[in-house]
Amino acid sequence: MSYPAAPFRHLQRLTDNIGLLEHAEGIVPRHEHGYCVDDVARGLVVVCREPSPSQEIITLGRRYLYFLAQAQAPDGRFRNRLGYDRRWRDYPGTEDCWGRALWGLGTAAARGPTRGIREESLSRFDCSAHVSSAWPHAMAFAALGAAEVLDSWHDHAGALTLLDKASGIIGQAPADPAWPWPSRRLTYANAAMAEAVIVAGSKLGRDRVLRDGLRMLEWLLTAETRDGHLSVVPAGGFGPGEDRPAFDQQPIEVAALADACMRAAAVTGDRSWLAGAEMSVSWFLGDNDAKVPMLDERTGGGCDGLSRDGRSRNQGAESTLAMISVLQLGPRLATAPR
Repeated sequence: MSYPAAPFRHLQRLTDNIGLLEHAEGIVPRHEHGYCVDDVARGLVVVCREPSPSQEIITLGRRYLYFLAQAQAPDGRFRNRLGYDRRWRDYPGTEDCWGRALWGLGTAAARGPTRGIREESLSRFDCSAHVSSAWPHAMAFAALGAAEVLDSWHDHAGALTLLDKASGIIGQAPADPAWPWPSRRLTYANAAMAEAVIVAGSKLGRDRVLRDGLRMLEWLLTAETRDGHLSVVPAGGFGPGEDRPAFDQQPIEVAALADACMRAAAVTGDRSWLAGAEMSVSWFLGDNDAKVPMLDERTGGGCDGLSRDGRSRNQGAESTLAMISVLQLGPRLATAPR
């Protein structure tokens, strides 16, 4: 399989001197919707995953880190939404934006392209690692950042505590093989939950937790595969007995699945997990329920959603970042032993 390089030119189009604009009409940034930490943190992740970033991409990483620094409260919580008028629209909290910020900071601390980015990111991760959230998704995202930190600092107390808390908040998967998921409905970025359980079990040495995470991911991958390609949970979620395929399908779901499958392969040494990541790349290239590519090769953007009849013309930050993160896996997939 041929893997195209991850394009950054539309991400650069959406980024200004303040941060990453959330939405676009077509490819035109919509300034009226402003910025959000959710997307900026994801932006920091993909910049720090790039193996040989150009100076332009490193500059994006610095802007995203500075944005997160402004969003972080002294107690470690995070605001999420900043208007184009440079006024915050909310108060610090521990919702998804807090978890994603820790994911971004943990990734930048371990893999940042400059020493300054790595040191500042670790300091800010430490400031927020003592906080926890009641929201399972937020704790899952934070756990992914903690796993990055632990890859470089194996006994980092804050990261270990985050993983322990995340495992408890996400909860134990039921034994029911028909629905081995901690909640009765799949929502968004579902595979991030399974990946968090996998890393908690692996890093904390808890075999049962690791097995639970792998069982969750195996079931989810099977549930989101149809006729040999991915057919993922739609924007409205999915529950037992509902019909498939369903729409609109979101790129963020595919990106989470790709990451989780790569993690499972790394933790277990079982290369069969790579098939899930390969299907994720193929989904963006057109092997999906509508048979249309979600990567716009002309613009370098990712389309916002997949409907029964085609793809959205809008190319916002979340979907573009999801596309980049999946295509970044191409070189690893191409060289992986089989």
